[in-house]
Amino acid sequence: MISSNDLKPGLTILVDGEIYTVLEASQNKTARSAMVVKAKVRNIRTGSNVELSWGGGEKVEPAQIEKREMQYLYDTEDSMVFMDNETYDQVEIPMDRLKWERNFIVPNSNVNISSYEGEILGVILPDKATLKIVECEQAVKGDTATSASKNAVLETGLEVKVPLFINQDEMIVVNTNDGKYSGRAK
Repeated sequence: MISSNDLKPGLTILVDGEIYTVLEASQNKTARSAMVVKAKVRNIRTGSNVELSWGGGEKVEPAQIEKREMQYLYDTEDSMVFMDNETYDQVEIPMDRLKWERNFIVPNSNVNISSYEGEILGVILPDKATLKIVECEQAVKGDTATSASKNAVLETGLEVKVPLFINQDEMIVVNTNDGKYSGRAK
């Protein structure tokens, strides 16, 4: 058990059977009342954000999240299949739980899968992903009056805005937090 005073962003906790990741934590102490610890947290299973509060010094149960590197193999009708790189066991994760993550995962790539007591929670994306452009608009000469960017479609189907000098079949780096162009791949 950890003290509610020690909550900080990135910590994973278990409250009433639900697993949360702490996004923000703050302590409020006034002269008249006892300290209150408030934390903005994200439910790992549902993705919803809520605010929880505890009295100062109350005990909170930490959740031990396991991370294993697995290789993405293929899609079935309604799930994505991953293989453990050490044991060669295969796991299926429903596609509806990986809507955002699917934009950055290509076949045969290695990703980290998070689990809690055997329950698969999802995919942990790296901060940036390198993807290939399969379709790109042509740059129009002199078209810099508005924003100097054009639309491109990546190999995963994600559409991004890229600078005019980027062309089809190039590899680019995309930020996985917001899905925006970050730079050319080296």
